Amino acid sequence: MTTDKPARTLKLNPGAASKPPADPYAPRRAPVRPPGPARAKTVSASAPKPPRAADEPERRERSRDERPGQGGENRPAGRAPGPRAGDRFGSERPAPRSGGPARAPAPRRDAGGWGGDRPPAREGERGDGRFDAPRGGRDSRDARDSRDTRDPRTSRDLPRSTARPVNPARPDLARVGNVRGEIRLNKRMADLGLCSRREADEWIARGWVLVNGEPAVMGMPVPPDVQVEVLPQARHQQAGQVTILLHKPMGYVSGQPEDGHEAAATLIGAPSQWRGDAATPADGRRFAPEHTRGLAPCGRLDIDSVGLLVLTQDGRVARQLIGENSGIEKEYLVRVQYAPHGPQGAGVVTKDVQAIFPAQQLALLRHGLSLDDQPLKPAQVEWQNPEQLRFVLQEGKKRQIRRMCEQVGLHVVGLKRIRIGNVVLGNLPVGQWRYLRADESFA
Repeated sequence: MTTDKPARTLKLNPGAASKPPADPYAPRRAPVRPPGPARAKTVSASAPKPPRAADEPERRERSRDERPGQGGENRPAGRAPGPRAGDRFGSERPAPRSGGPARAPAPRRDAGGWGGDRPPAREGERGDGRFDAPRGGRDSRDARDSRDTRDPRTSRDLPRSTARPVNPARPDLARVGNVRGEIRLNKRMADLGLCSRREADEWIARGWVLVNGEPAVMGMPVPPDVQVEVLPQARHQQAGQVTILLHKPMGYVSGQPEDGHEAAATLIGAPSQWRGDAATPADGRRFAPEHTRGLAPCGRLDIDSVGLLVLTQDGRVARQLIGENSGIEKEYLVRVQYAPHGPQGAGVVTKDVQAIFPAQQLALLRHGLSLDDQPLKPAQVEWQNPEQLRFVLQEGKKRQIRRMCEQVGLHVVGLKRIRIGNVVLGNLPVGQWRYLRADESFA
């Protein structure tokens, strides 16, 4: 028996012939995967988190109780509830007592708490079993290393929100300068004349300062009536600091070397110590190399000026001489020429300048001039001889005497400082130095 089947015809795609031939060098595309079960989405650390309502824990408990077969009206009478689908460890809840209202479920704490039926959340966990960021990697290690993330009771990792900082709590530094008149401790110690601010910070860091009997903290604000105590270690260190008086020669700078000129501190050494001081050293002190470390010049003296220069390791001396509220007098001898049109102009007078110098210009030198748009303090200015003036100032602006003289038509050809406070240069030779004696004081 034969069955006639209709002949099958091969249908071709009419548009297939019009396609261009495949490029052998074109990159291959990845095969398309068939649709499969939906995978769980990972939550990125930077993804915004929806705000959690205050009653979210209660709403979750109500929604679980209202599920069919697990609670509420659909639960069979007298049957204890089984493990809930949302519980991680399948913990059971007792049925509510008959004859009274059902007890409201306790609200579950944050992801880092211990309440409810969940164990303490691990680091980065949000409370729903998901993490804000992967546990591995550099960021998570840095976050764990920067603070204590171990709970002392169970040695488990605490979440970031409850991790304790490593550094102890510091006082509220924002209260500095408030209405109660509190100031920083280092400034208070400097105002009391105990040391400089830099020394105060060093002593506080070493634990040598007590505030009302307790160890001080760096940067802490204190009231004006605070009791500050310095330990003997700080006093011993301060007693070893020296103050040196140098007769600076011309061509040396007071501070750091500049423009090929050496610093005046390079002159401090055993060969240049004044013989009168070496024979009877101050307080039995002998020169030692550590006396040249940390020497700071107290006051400016120009390259082309000579005279008394103070270098010290003691912050109290530096604050006394160059502090913002310093009123120590400095005396200078200034040799001048009268040059109304400049030192290179016409009419320069080098002899008997006192006879031709106007009296009103001398009054301006004493009071009435300004430098850098700031009025100068009153000064004592008088003639020592026909070509030399004596200046006594209470401030020390850069090249102050030379700039003052230029404003009244005088040209300075020589300047020498001979006194700072109660300490005089005396017969100290040029280029030599000596220690400040215990019976000497600038104020």
